[in-house]
Amino acid sequence: MASSDPNKLLTKADKLTRLSLTRWSADWKSATVLYEQAANGFRVAKNTEKAKTAFEKASKGQEMLSSPWDAAKHMESAAALAKELSNWKEVADFYQKASELYLECGRPQPASDALAKGARSLEDTMPEEAIQLYTDACTVLEDDGKEQMAFDLYRAVTSVYIKLEKYTDAASSLLRLGLAADKCNATNSQSKAYLSAIIVYLYAHDFKQAEKCYNDCSQIDAFLKSDHNRCASKLLAAYTDGDVDEIKKVAQSSTVSHLDHAIIRLARKLPTGDVSALKVVTREDDEDSLDENDLT
Repeated sequence: MASSDPNKLLTKADKLTRLSLTRWSADWKSATVLYEQAANGFRVAKNTEKAKTAFEKASKGQEMLSSPWDAAKHMESAAALAKELSNWKEVADFYQKASELYLECGRPQPASDALAKGARSLEDTMPEEAIQLYTDACTVLEDDGKEQMAFDLYRAVTSVYIKLEKYTDAASSLLRLGLAADKCNATNSQSKAYLSAIIVYLYAHDFKQAEKCYNDCSQIDAFLKSDHNRCASKLLAAYTDGDVDEIKKVAQSSTVSHLDHAIIRLARKLPTGDVSALKVVTREDDEDSLDENDLT
């Protein structure tokens, strides 16, 4: 009867893949079965470190046997165990590798899912890496013509950017969401994304960029005719007029209340302390424009 000791199984499997004077080629078929048995044995025994190693080797074995799907599944198991061990670099590497293997067998949806799992695992410890994984996950879906399935990923990466106080990047992510929504005629999601981007710019004290964003997005018919456009217009007008009460009123409106939680929190804390100064600056800009027109 074959040994069920995972340590012995792992040792035996390693020997089958090691070339020597008497072994000129690796027996990956036999070794992979042993690696899989060892991985499950270590997992049952709660030996997380060795289970992770065995799954990683089992993945390599399936890859050598031209079975990228099984290789990807084992790599995801290794990634989950790396997460338990707080080996965050390995979490990123393993989920990235799993995604590549899924793509190798023509499965973009699980490829994107693997990247998203990695991103969610890394949001608190390696946020920059999480952003990259989320972005890659979106790209995989877009390349497959499945933009609508990327909406939640865009929202997730936006939330990470906001936590990092990278508001320009957050707004850019929302605009990319709007573009993805446009491609699949998801007009409500598109309009919500554009209003959200404008709110982010306002929260970051960048009125001019918020205004530019509004003007650019209003070139799109779906946004121009939406409640989200009217809400953005009222918000910008309130800033231009220096009307703090109106800013707070619009921020509490039902239109804003139906945005994502991260955006609602920003809207409820929109800066109003410099509104009077903004009003003065805006008027001075208008006077400068008039002067320039007089010159022409």
